[in-house]
Amino acid sequence: MTTMQAAQEIAAQMQAGSKIYGEGDTEVRALDGVTAEFEKGVFTAIMGPSGSGKSTLLHCVAGLDVLTGGEVFISGIELGSLKDKELTLLRREKVGFVFQAFNLIPTLSARENVLLPLLIAGDDHDEAWFDQVVGILGLGDRLSHRPSELSGGQQQRVAAARALVARPDIIFADEPSGNLDSKSAAELLDFMRRAVKEFGQTIVMVTHDPVAASYADRVVVLEDGKIVDELHDPTTDSVIDRMRQFGA
Repeated sequence: MTTMQAAQEIAAQMQAGSKIYGEGDTEVRALDGVTAEFEKGVFTAIMGPSGSGKSTLLHCVAGLDVLTGGEVFISGIELGSLKDKELTLLRREKVGFVFQAFNLIPTLSARENVLLPLLIAGDDHDEAWFDQVVGILGLGDRLSHRPSELSGGQQQRVAAARALVARPDIIFADEPSGNLDSKSAAELLDFMRRAVKEFGQTIVMVTHDPVAASYADRVVVLEDGKIVDELHDPTTDSVIDRMRQFGA
């Protein structure tokens, strides 16, 4: 495994990343020389018009997809240097995921779904930390319920608890509030904000929603596969104003 110098404060990084689909007349350059850093303890939102490359960026930084060119580091480890087994292990040990689809196992209880990554890895869990996470998320009286017995908001909070309970170095969230009503979305995003502020968690979230983006510490804006702007301490209004410039 190759380590990156001065990686202490950087949870993940892409250097000159490109992702190309097809060739010739059908070539699509989803990422075009993107360099981005995601600092530890920071909540970053990735935004941009449809087709701008925001989900591709997230998937490549998370190791779910492979760059055509360039490099990606997670916790100082260059992903291109890893074999498939090593990459799977790194994702399991250092990365958490929250997707728009909850990806819960229907036959397992909420508690079992939250603990599933640790059970697969054969790791013991910290019961005090588990209790704290499910308590903050309001899941204490829902742990014995299966996903079909939970609301959409509760299912997404189970998915968020699953991502956080293993204490990953970084959590990647792809439109996590996209399928939720406004109240459930606000509860989830508030928890993610608290996870960063109170627990030092690092979160990178793709969203099209200016309200969701306002929970982040910074917003990275993509257009045509390139980073074209960045906002710090965003508000809903400042995000809306900025995205209007890019036709999003």
